[in-house]
Amino acid sequence: MPDLPFDDEHAPLYSLGQVAEMLQVQQAYLRRLDRHDVISPSRSSGGQRRYSRRDIMTVQHVTRMAEEGMTLIAIRRILELERELAALRQELREARARLGESE
Repeated sequence: MPDLPFDDEHAPLYSLGQVAEMLQVQQAYLRRLDRHDVISPSRSSGGQRRYSRRDIMTVQHVTRMAEEGMTLIAIRRILELERELAALRQELREARARLGESE
């Protein structure tokens, strides 16, 4: 049986309105996050924002940080650093695996 789009956490399935309702935030807030490059949802062929489950989790994370008083500029930098850290951890796992294979 083939995987369905909703099985993929990166599949852009949700509209701006659906996400705003789901997270109980204003649509303008989601647009602002996009405009400030905090989160960049996919676009439909008609140009409408489409959010994945991963995007929605990121919006929740961003909202928590904003509620703690962080600015969007600071939040964007934190997200960048979190991505870099995740990539470095993956590189470290791969290097350790290679070292383990060569022994």
